[in-house]
Amino acid sequence: MVEKIVRTPIDDRTVESLKAGDIVKISGKVLTGRDAAHKKMIDLIDSGKELPFDIKGQIIYYVGPTPAKPGMVIGSAGPTTSSRMDSYAPKLIERGLKGMIGKGYRSGDVVEAMKKYKAVYFGAVGGAGALLSKTIVGSEILAWEELGTEAVRILDVRDLPATVIIDCNGNDLYAMGRAKYEKPQK
Repeated sequence: MVEKIVRTPIDDRTVESLKAGDIVKISGKVLTGRDAAHKKMIDLIDSGKELPFDIKGQIIYYVGPTPAKPGMVIGSAGPTTSSRMDSYAPKLIERGLKGMIGKGYRSGDVVEAMKKYKAVYFGAVGGAGALLSKTIVGSEILAWEELGTEAVRILDVRDLPATVIIDCNGNDLYAMGRAKYEKPQK
């Protein structure tokens, strides 16, 4: 496997160059958002209003970082379960979201939106939030501070390690892994 460098924001050409199984290091600005923030985004879109930030070409990291200790940029910042955002993700992908970072499986609707609008799903290692936080060199709240840890932030990341789990052609590393080791049925 080849390790690839991904710099944000990303475009269709970058997305198309990423294949399921690629190991990447992501650098640049990355949005954060979890369940509550995603609900607010979709409520705004459904009511015909603009989001308070531009998601075109952006990557959203599904994370709710813990408060920073004195002298630190951010606290522990591990990925949360991505399927919790599955009912919201297709609308954001349709509006230009190009990447998501989380852990676990995605729904068929999310994968279809990724194929149609060219987006990629990155997996980050769960349980390694303290280690992943060392790749975050800046953090600023963009919207909905009242949500606390679930507020939308913009993180400045340097070499955030991730794996392409699902590429824009719908290739799924989890399915590929299962197929590789699956025993034939008798």
